[in-house]
Amino acid sequence: MSVKDSVLSAPKHIAAIAPYQAGKPIEELAREFGLDASKIVKLASNENPLGMPESAKQALSAAVANLGRYPDPAGFDLKKAISQRFGVDQTWLTLGNGSNDILELVASALIEPGSAVVYSQFAFVVYRLATQARGAKHLVVPAKDHGHDLPAMLEAITPETKIVYVANPNNPTGTYLSIEAIETFLAGVAARHGTRVTVVLDEAYNEFLEPALRVDGVALVKRYPNLIVSRSFSKAYGLAGLRVGFAMAQPVLTDLLNRVRQPFNVNSLAQAAAIAALNDKEFLVKSFAVNRDGKEQLQKAFETLGLQFVPSYANFVLVKVGDAARINLELLKRGVIVRPVAGDGLPEWLRVSIGLPHENQTFIDALTAVLKTAP
Repeated sequence: MSVKDSVLSAPKHIAAIAPYQAGKPIEELAREFGLDASKIVKLASNENPLGMPESAKQALSAAVANLGRYPDPAGFDLKKAISQRFGVDQTWLTLGNGSNDILELVASALIEPGSAVVYSQFAFVVYRLATQARGAKHLVVPAKDHGHDLPAMLEAITPETKIVYVANPNNPTGTYLSIEAIETFLAGVAARHGTRVTVVLDEAYNEFLEPALRVDGVALVKRYPNLIVSRSFSKAYGLAGLRVGFAMAQPVLTDLLNRVRQPFNVNSLAQAAAIAALNDKEFLVKSFAVNRDGKEQLQKAFETLGLQFVPSYANFVLVKVGDAARINLELLKRGVIVRPVAGDGLPEWLRVSIGLPHENQTFIDALTAVLKTAP
């Protein structure tokens, strides 16, 4: 059988998937344009510019001695730490290989060919990929001001709908939904559909919100048995390379997620580092401050350059630059990596992760120079 024949024998919904395109690695750009890797600025993947906290590095060193053993499949110590921090029982927790894994677990547990999934235009691409990989129907609701239109999403739910994905803040647009809007939506789903439809509240960027704006996910999952709240250690906690996420939900849903979860999906090093990072409050405060100041730096620069941008509640800013493909290429030639979002339906926009002050300035200077050049 030829390679072509083997591809054609795959289910159509699998063969039609366009694989996820991650941000360009620094090493790849250095090779491509002959650049000094140490001078390249990467603002493409919403990573924490502070890197991993020192507390997590120390935890990694201690955990190395046990790498000859399988990790704890239940993640007892990490779940205990999360339980103590957020005031939720360990039986309400599911661990994931990043929050991306949680989103996939929900899809694996709840949908099948013929099911339908509701999500917003301009929302996280994994919602689309997880839906398509299970042969389910996409019910994509047009965005409102680049964010979720929750009343329209409520109306979009059909008898076939099994899951509604809601991101807050949203990636790649950085928009925010108030607690009042979310509670109204959850109450509407419950009133119309009971527990038949599961809502996934994806809060990967929650820690970058001002404290007064943060949604109390634990209180919500206690009130709504059809709600799953997803969180990540990849952003504010600085553990993107270790891949740790978790979900909070009532035990009925948690049980379903664990039926499809791989038994060792979070490795020993990741579990140890996550416990340390979770308890490192000083690092989290610093991460918030660096992000707040960097966001102001970027958004002021965009105002000066006369560029439209979406006011951000996350650790990145979406900015409209016009010919985004050309401008992105010119930035790459200058050693600056940002994120084109044409694949998200935003061909004139770039998503710029917030870095350290000098990294932000390097990008601003490069963008200013590129905008002055003729197409």
